[in-house]
Amino acid sequence: NVEVYDEEGAHSRKDRPTGSTHFGDVDFNEEKTEEIGDASWREVCTTCCVHTPQEWGYISIGLFLVLFFLYFFLLGLSLLGTAAKILGGCTAGALFGDDTNPVAGVMVGILCTVLMQSSSSTTSIVVSLVGAGSVSVKIGIYMVMGANIGTSVTNTIVAMGHLGDGDELERAFAGATCHDMFNFLAVGVLFPVELITGYLRHLTGAMIPKERDGAGDKWEGPVKKIVSPLSNVIIKANKSVTKDIANNSGDCSYGGKFYPVTCLGEVGYKTCVPSKTCEADENGVVLDEDGEKCPKVGLITCDKSAGCPAFFQDGASRRDDEISGGVVFFIAIVILVCCLIGLVTILQKMLMGVSTRIIYKATSINGYLAMLIGAGITILVQSSSITTSALTPFVGMGALRLEQMFPLTLGANIGTTVTGLLASLVSDGVSALQVALAHLFFNISGIIIWYPIPFMRKIPLDMARTLGKATRIWKGFPILYIFVIFMMIPLVLYGLSSLFQQGSKGYTVLGSFLSAILIFLIILTVYRWYKGGLKANVLSSFKNRQRRKGASDALPEDMEYIKAELARLRDHTGLADEIDEVVEEEQKLKEDEVED
Repeated sequence: NVEVYDEEGAHSRKDRPTGSTHFGDVDFNEEKTEEIGDASWREVCTTCCVHTPQEWGYISIGLFLVLFFLYFFLLGLSLLGTAAKILGGCTAGALFGDDTNPVAGVMVGILCTVLMQSSSSTTSIVVSLVGAGSVSVKIGIYMVMGANIGTSVTNTIVAMGHLGDGDELERAFAGATCHDMFNFLAVGVLFPVELITGYLRHLTGAMIPKERDGAGDKWEGPVKKIVSPLSNVIIKANKSVTKDIANNSGDCSYGGKFYPVTCLGEVGYKTCVPSKTCEADENGVVLDEDGEKCPKVGLITCDKSAGCPAFFQDGASRRDDEISGGVVFFIAIVILVCCLIGLVTILQKMLMGVSTRIIYKATSINGYLAMLIGAGITILVQSSSITTSALTPFVGMGALRLEQMFPLTLGANIGTTVTGLLASLVSDGVSALQVALAHLFFNISGIIIWYPIPFMRKIPLDMARTLGKATRIWKGFPILYIFVIFMMIPLVLYGLSSLFQQGSKGYTVLGSFLSAILIFLIILTVYRWYKGGLKANVLSSFKNRQRRKGASDALPEDMEYIKAELARLRDHTGLADEIDEVVEEEQKLKEDEVED
């Protein structure tokens, strides 16, 4: 640990009369939330605004670097979402197009949001499909429930950027998963309520007019306007692919509506992007209303202002576009990790020596006001993933408490419903508006259940803290968590539920049999976890894995230390000289034998 001294010359809370902890203290990570004292607003204002000219210069440079890293962090998130839409666009469209039951509807919402890394995109597509009559209002409501769960995967991935520091990883992972826990608990309560009573469907049905015409324009948030010019030069996803596949008006096969990519002349927006009047005939030829041949674009499209991006390729196949999406996905992860490290480092430098009492006083605002702030930020950036992902590093470094992160994420959940409401405004009929309102009232209902009562609020917070502590036992736990929660479980449940909608008694019996086995295994696992010693065995396995990894990482340093110690001992005891003399004598004897 690096010792950092404040103006009193102290580097630990034990050395201060007040017992307060400051950023950079050697025992910073040992302080518990309940041990933090209260500061006055005068102290906050003094710490914030009273500085020497030299300090103001350093602060200005620090703020510039924070904005620099924050911009590229947002760019990385934008590229991550775009790449995910390209990698999963065709698959997500096929999932949306299925006639699903309620359980499958929730799983489709989760899987599609994980594939596209954006609940805003998922809910917008669902709203559009409901407006077009491709998906019923009933199933659309279950899909947006699933989208609420799937959106929390992004900030969980961002939390893994703190893998290098155990304390930061624990806090960041807890901050990220409090979003997950709320969404799971909200769906866990409201899904059966909706299934039995149709609560959301009836509530929103009573609120909407009997009929309406689609009116309104697509709104683009200011943050997206700042980031999009650069991201569109690199790559731009064609969202029409997912919508058209879900509507059964196209597919990703070679020779279909989208592939191969065909430009009618030099590569550019006008020569490569088809107009809205273009449709594919039965042979896959795209023609306009006058019978003229139209260009074709696949998963990667061109931008009207920026032109065709760097990864756009004339004549590309689906495989070519998906390879490009994979490359951009990797680049986005690298950008996110680098910017995350830069952001945390700069912020830690700026907060060095500041008391945690003052930081927590400055960030300790009323929970309901925090919800409004979270909702406002999300409306501006049009993505709850961006809001929660940007806040996660602050929780990781200890500048934002989990209790303050929680209402901000709830506000982000409210803010993300605005995208669906805006999408419903450009759809004819009332069904699209009904689903968008159902998404809003689903989140409001979840907040009413899990936030106002302190006892209920404590449940998701304690669950998130437990998950954070699991990273102490094994740092690879976040990877396992993402794979199991956001991929394996939804795929298994989606597969099981699909068996019941095949219209075959054989498949129904098979589905019932597999469901019974699954329920039995879940009950057995829960029993063994609490009564059969499974919990101790799993924790022991995680600890051993982490211990082996730690030993493996430390092995080179340990070997160098052992070599240095052996050399020191040999020099100290003279053993090296004796060994050299013995070796020389043996060599002389061998030479004499050869001469004889």
